[in-house]
Amino acid sequence: MRNVAVIFEKQCRDTLKNKNVLIQFLLFPVMTVIMEHSVDMEGMPPHYFAQLFAAMYIGMAPLTCMASIISEEKEKNTLRVLLMSNVRPMEYLLGIGGYVWLLCMCGAGVIAAGGGFSGEELPGFLLVMAVGSLTSLLMGAAIGTWSKNQMAATSVTVPVMMVFAFCPMLSMFNETISKVARFTYSQQVSLLMEQLGHMQVSAECAAVIGGNIIAAAAVFVWAYRKSGLA
Repeated sequence: MRNVAVIFEKQCRDTLKNKNVLIQFLLFPVMTVIMEHSVDMEGMPPHYFAQLFAAMYIGMAPLTCMASIISEEKEKNTLRVLLMSNVRPMEYLLGIGGYVWLLCMCGAGVIAAGGGFSGEELPGFLLVMAVGSLTSLLMGAAIGTWSKNQMAATSVTVPVMMVFAFCPMLSMFNETISKVARFTYSQQVSLLMEQLGHMQVSAECAAVIGGNIIAAAAVFVWAYRKSGLA
């Protein structure tokens, strides 16, 4: 646990210097606050922008940040030095993953505050965000572990991120995309957010999110066995 705490603290300091990572956690929470308080159209559902940006935030921020951090440290050989300093791979992943997940939940708190969630809606919103962020973390870890450098990680992360981040929004306007998007965790998260306060997790929703988590974990295990962290 001491090594995990050290990795966590190291990443806190590094993020303040890495604007590319920091902006991922600030973009959608700030946009939510601005849009929720500046746009008011007749017939617009409550929490519209908060729910929209929350689903996009889950599909983008944890995935891209996790992949970027791991691949960058592999490229600069920082990770090799850590592993040679008796830091085990699992300790490193727990430290980085815990840090990114906690930062995502801080962003989720800002989105919840900006969207005006309260009462029974708030814990449901945070729970859905926590599960969605964990799924994205596993995908980002798999990409970062498999990639040799940050450029390779970016080339894979961008198309994957665009699928999971923008499918919930595009499915609102296109029935064909909606039929395909239902098999992604980000779309199921978006659907759950529409039911806050009277949430009912369907068998399909549980199967899709659980299947996405298992698939992401399997890809990560494959990437780790193939490339390792060094």
